[in-house]
Amino acid sequence: MPLRLFLLPLLAPAIAALVLFLLLGWRLDALFVSLATLAGSLLTLWAARDALKRQLLSLARQVRTRAEGSPSTGSREDERDLLEEVANLQGAIDSLHQQLSARNAGLNQESRTLTAVLDGMAEGIWVTDAEGTVVRNNDALRDMLQTTGDIIGQRPLALLRNDALNEAVIRACREGASTRLELPLEGLFSRTLAIRVTPLGKDLPGSAAVFHDVTELRRLEKVRKDFVANVSHELRTPITAIRGYAETLQGGALQDAVMAPKMVDIIHRQSERLSELVEDLLELSRLESREVKLQVTDVPLAVSASRAAEVVRHKAQGKKITVELNVPPGLIGRGDERGLEQVLLNLLDNAVKYTPEGGRVVVTGALEEGRCVVHVRDTGVGIEPRHLARIFERFYRVDKGRSRDMGGTGLGLSIVKHLMSAMGGEVRVESQPNEGSTFTIFLPAAVPSATATG
Repeated sequence: MPLRLFLLPLLAPAIAALVLFLLLGWRLDALFVSLATLAGSLLTLWAARDALKRQLLSLARQVRTRAEGSPSTGSREDERDLLEEVANLQGAIDSLHQQLSARNAGLNQESRTLTAVLDGMAEGIWVTDAEGTVVRNNDALRDMLQTTGDIIGQRPLALLRNDALNEAVIRACREGASTRLELPLEGLFSRTLAIRVTPLGKDLPGSAAVFHDVTELRRLEKVRKDFVANVSHELRTPITAIRGYAETLQGGALQDAVMAPKMVDIIHRQSERLSELVEDLLELSRLESREVKLQVTDVPLAVSASRAAEVVRHKAQGKKITVELNVPPGLIGRGDERGLEQVLLNLLDNAVKYTPEGGRVVVTGALEEGRCVVHVRDTGVGIEPRHLARIFERFYRVDKGRSRDMGGTGLGLSIVKHLMSAMGGEVRVESQPNEGSTFTIFLPAAVPSATATG
């Protein structure tokens, strides 16, 4: 206990006596009485402190004596009373310590749980104080912002150079207003973040912001919009032709012995094109949704190449294009037989389609580094390097006008890519303008130890 708490009650009688005698006018007597009272108080204080000191020393000796195994020499009654008082004091201190320890442990556990929850979230989060300075964040936010520096202690403008976000944080802190916004981030990998800024609420100063990475979602939305636009455009062309010629025939051209057969032939070709487009769309949709169940078996690649070549042979002969097959009979790959034939058919059909009259298409196969490799080379018009990265996209055309004139749907190479991926393989392309193109497919080999040369 502090010394002043002992002095106050002891000095109070002396001060009271001094004031009383001063009021009564007995100044000298009052002084002596006050001094006497003060002296008595000090003697009482000294005696009390000395008695307490003796008791504590006695207790210490008794405790030390018991610890050493010697018999106690003090009064058992005095010892019991003193031990009881000290035990009560120690119990109160222990109880307070336990309460504080339990409270601190609960707070630490709460903090650790909150940190684990925040760091386990896919969304980025920061919390600011009333001035808009970040005081807490999670690991996901650091990944989104791609920063290695400290986020805590920074202002929004220092982390993201965006006035709209900074103003949203200020409004949340000062006005309690919530804001939603999207923030594009430029860099090596461009990203789009959807951000919701809200006040903390419940009389807590500051704000919180939740960051969602919607880059992939926005990309898929763009792909969907482009897909719908491309499908609509591709369907419009044959439908318009069929409707136009049908209306012409209904208007009287049906009786024209020269024009009527030509119009009917055009309607037939456009309907076939429409049917091919619908079939390719359905096939691509099934592949992307993984609805197609491929039967992976050992497939002789020479047989698959021969069947695909037989389908395009009539078209090749019409353009006087030579189709050569150099695939070893012993080259066996692991894949789906029907899917592999469709891959080779699409590649051969494209090769014949874009090869001028009198050209050549050569199919070769070999075993390279434990994988079956089939090359489809042509002497066609070739592809400029700037188009190669997008050649396998849906509806992507190097020459849109020429592709439509040749009857392509723009989905063949995309189907090839998805089929090869589903079979555990891949497809690549090499091409130069006016030097032809080479499409290469890679498949797991059925017999790794087998050798085949092309």
